[in-house]
Amino acid sequence: MSATAGLAGCVDGVKEHFGLQGIIPLEIHSEADRTYNLHIEAYERDVDRKSYQQSISVSPGETVGAPNLDKAAQSLRVARIVDDEQSDVEAVSLTENTELVVITLYDEEFEVDVRENESAAGSGNETAANETETDANETTNETDTNETTNETDTNETTNETDTNETTNETDTADE
Repeated sequence: MSATAGLAGCVDGVKEHFGLQGIIPLEIHSEADRTYNLHIEAYERDVDRKSYQQSISVSPGETVGAPNLDKAAQSLRVARIVDDEQSDVEAVSLTENTELVVITLYDEEFEVDVRENESAAGSGNETAANETETDANETTNETDTNETTNETDTNETTNETDTNETTNETDTADE
C-alpha cells in the first residue's frame, strides 16, 4: 500500500516539475435536425489568457470528439453560430477536477455538461456509492420513502432488512 502512495507522490512531483498537465476530453453530440457551427473558447482564470479556440461544425446525429482542453482552472465559452452571428452563448467553469465536457445540440438550444471527478472533489467514493444505492432503493416507491424519517433513510441505504426491523414498516421495502 505504501508503495502505491509513494508512486503516486512521485508521479505528482514529475508532473509539477515538468509542467505536465492532464487533459479534459470534449465531446459534442447533435440531436438537432440541421447542421450547426460552434465556436469554443477557453480562458485560464489566473492569468486571463486564451488557452483554447476551436470552430466546429456538427451534422445531425453526429458525435464529434473535439481537441482536448488542458486540465486547468479555466472558463469555457461555447457559442452557436447561426447566419454568421452568435445566436446562443453559454459559459461554464472548469477545474482541475473536471473529467469530461459534453455539449449536446438541439434545434432550439444546446447544453454544456461539465463532469467532475467526485472523489477528487472531496465527496468520496463511499458517498457516491451510497447515493447510487439510495436511488435504486427509492425508485420502486418514491412517495413512501420520502415520507419516512431521516433514521429510516440512513438505514435504508445500508440494509433494507435493517430498515424493516428498525422502523417496523415492512411495506416500504416489499413494494
